Amino acid sequence: MTARIEKVWRAINPERLRKTLLDLLDIYSPSGKEEDIQLYLEGVLSRAGFAVERQEVEHERYNLRVTMGSGEPQLYLVGHVDTVPAWDLEAYGPQEENGIIRGLGSADMKGGCAAMVEAWLAMACALQPADFPPVGLLLAVGEEENGDGSATFLDSCRPPWVVIGEPTGLAPCFAHYGYLEAGFVTRGRRSHSSLPELGHNAVESMLRVLLLLGNDTLFDRAKSEIVYSIREMSSSREGFVVPDRCEAWIDLHLPPNKEPSALQEAIRHIVADADRFIPGLDLDVTFDFASSGYDLGADSRPAQIIRGIYPGLGLPLRLDAFRSHSDGNLFFAAGSKPLILGPGALETAHTPDEQVIFDEVSAAARIYAALCLGMG
Repeated sequence: MTARIEKVWRAINPERLRKTLLDLLDIYSPSGKEEDIQLYLEGVLSRAGFAVERQEVEHERYNLRVTMGSGEPQLYLVGHVDTVPAWDLEAYGPQEENGIIRGLGSADMKGGCAAMVEAWLAMACALQPADFPPVGLLLAVGEEENGDGSATFLDSCRPPWVVIGEPTGLAPCFAHYGYLEAGFVTRGRRSHSSLPELGHNAVESMLRVLLLLGNDTLFDRAKSEIVYSIREMSSSREGFVVPDRCEAWIDLHLPPNKEPSALQEAIRHIVADADRFIPGLDLDVTFDFASSGYDLGADSRPAQIIRGIYPGLGLPLRLDAFRSHSDGNLFFAAGSKPLILGPGALETAHTPDEQVIFDEVSAAARIYAALCLGMG
């Protein structure tokens, strides 16, 4: 570990970091309504002396971008400030007990954002401007919807490396799963619900289609590498009728070495003969979104830095593949190399029990600072 890293680590302020995180959790920022949290973060960074650029995504929605050092940034810390909608608007804010901080976005990914901001403030405090590494900080909107914040950033900037603070339990993920969103629509014939023999039930058809898919070896959870999850299903809401339409959406996460196009063809093949088993089936299958995974390997400058600092932080070094979808797929497709690494566990993200261990957030700030200094 270099003397410069140790100097910056000493400048990391746990109380300032805790306040930043608790403040972020106290601001409701679902996708599309991120302005309040961006105003807060803009104030924090501006008061520290940084020139903060607003990068407009759409009206009253913007990313925040900050750079330091001279020349083009070799690495960007990337955090998304938006969350999924609150489960309970009366209880989305922070609760802290025994070093665990709970609240909407604590893991995904306001813990990561707070750690990135703290790393940035510590570097500004500990170093002279001439010693600043050429790095950037992007606080993006819209990740939980369609990634429009990161897409806007990538229209004008494609850094060699990015570190995205999604919840990985601080496991460095140089590999990333791909993602495929599959949509299914079945159609039937409406009739009064007391006379089902006169109609054709689209929900029954959909259930049989989903059973056919779920029973295929491709989606055997005990053996297949593909992560298969029925996300939602809906039908006609008019009362007391046999429904004539049913819609379902399935999320599919693919290991880095599998292409979404091959999975699309496999699904089409499975359902191609489904009408042999499902009388009167009228089925449409669409794939509205697909994103390839990637594997950057573990022989890189960021991997070397991590191997050098994890023992000193008392952290086990467990390289992993990030199993969910994230803006990392967008950055990779644009030519950047995305490392996914952040505090918190994916298991609690998007749930009412979302949480992060504060010590992990503090360790993340040190990791982010070391990566910035080492890459610069």
